Amino acid sequence: MIYTEISNIRRYCGMGEYLDKAFDYLATHSLKDMEAGHYEIDGKMVYLNVLEYETIAEEEAFFEAHGKYADIQMTVEGEELVGVSEMAGIKVKTFDQEADLYEVEGPVENYIRLIPGKALVVLPGDAHKLKITKGQPSRVKKAVMKVYMG
Repeated sequence: MIYTEISNIRRYCGMGEYLDKAFDYLATHSLKDMEAGHYEIDGKMVYLNVLEYETIAEEEAFFEAHGKYADIQMTVEGEELVGVSEMAGIKVKTFDQEADLYEVEGPVENYIRLIPGKALVVLPGDAHKLKITKGQPSRVKKAVMKVYMG
């Protein structure tokens, strides 16, 4: 897991070809005016989904992990909490190989406050619980970059 300012994202280059492409894209493109939707950057290796939703109570939040993809989570507007845990203490409920999606359950080890200007990189094997309300539910516009790690 990496939590940093988007403006500093390039300092993490060198961890993989596709992660470098993603970091370069984020360092040179603004996410602010992007409409909700899917954006291909390098086919299925690096792509971006822009979403809009209301945050929810933690007990309603989906807890997930990936085996081959890293996620770079960034709020463009609004804020949310993201719960993060290592897979060692987590139980796998289901796995969808085609979607590279583990549904997991277990304790959250850390909570990250995701606000505009920050990026949370969850690597394969980092379980993450998304869309958690911090205080009152809020409207969020979020960009999630999916990066193939192998």
